[in-house]
Amino acid sequence: MRNRRTIAAALSVLALTAVAACGKEAPKSDDSSAKLPTYTVKTDAAVSGSKVFEEAKKRGKLVIGAKSDQPFLGFENVTTKTRDGFDIEIAKMIAADLGFGPDKIEWKTIVSANRETALKNAQIDLYVGTYTINDTRKQSVSFAGPYYVAGQDLLVKATNKEITGPESVAGKKVCSVTGSTSVKQIKTYNPGTVVEYETYAQCVDKLLTDEVDAVTTDDAILKGFGAKNAGKLRVVGKPFTKEPYGIGVQKEDPAFQQAVIAALKAHEDNGDWKKAYDATLGLSGSPAPEIPALTN
Repeated sequence: MRNRRTIAAALSVLALTAVAACGKEAPKSDDSSAKLPTYTVKTDAAVSGSKVFEEAKKRGKLVIGAKSDQPFLGFENVTTKTRDGFDIEIAKMIAADLGFGPDKIEWKTIVSANRETALKNAQIDLYVGTYTINDTRKQSVSFAGPYYVAGQDLLVKATNKEITGPESVAGKKVCSVTGSTSVKQIKTYNPGTVVEYETYAQCVDKLLTDEVDAVTTDDAILKGFGAKNAGKLRVVGKPFTKEPYGIGVQKEDPAFQQAVIAALKAHEDNGDWKKAYDATLGLSGSPAPEIPALTN
């Protein structure tokens, strides 16, 4: 009888150990170690010589452009009218240092094709939403960043062991968004078929129902969908391009640009950046990458 009790106890310990190990692989949104940081709103914020800042102070709100359809990155809950995600947290950090709390932010959903126009026409004060810094865009707008360096990657079923990177997609069905640079890039690796839809959410739905083998775009976007479907999907973790994300600001206001850069630096240095990542994109199971050096 004593031997039976000893064996039973040992099996119980092993079972608890296995459960704990699995929990580390797929953090949940209520994980106490991954709480969103809070940001102290500066009451004496000032940006000398900035027209954008002065206009924002007059209206009493900072107008921020963002994405609304990227889980854990830039997402809007249409029922509660609230936004969440890593990009949203980056925007809140900056707003706080400029003297604007969450209740003093006006969010505007701006699609990728309209970002430069929205900034040039002063429809928004700044833009935070998977906005890659490149020389072409710098002709129209200025940037603060990069605050994150993304790279094109692959999202697959958690049980998929065949796709280990872009070189292993030969003969596979890969999904991406119509007209994206991701489509052009993945085709250089000769997949069996490239399926195109209007949104990444459609691609992810096809992946969950085994109608495609992988979804490809920036890893930051894929991590968000991975976090939303924890335990079902995973990011391969082998980026094959570089996409430095920056905060878009109006080109004619260098003082405002420098204020945004300073805010980014402050929140990277005090640990807020890491906390925000862990509580959003980090829930995908992908550890926080190295914070990139600010160059703009």
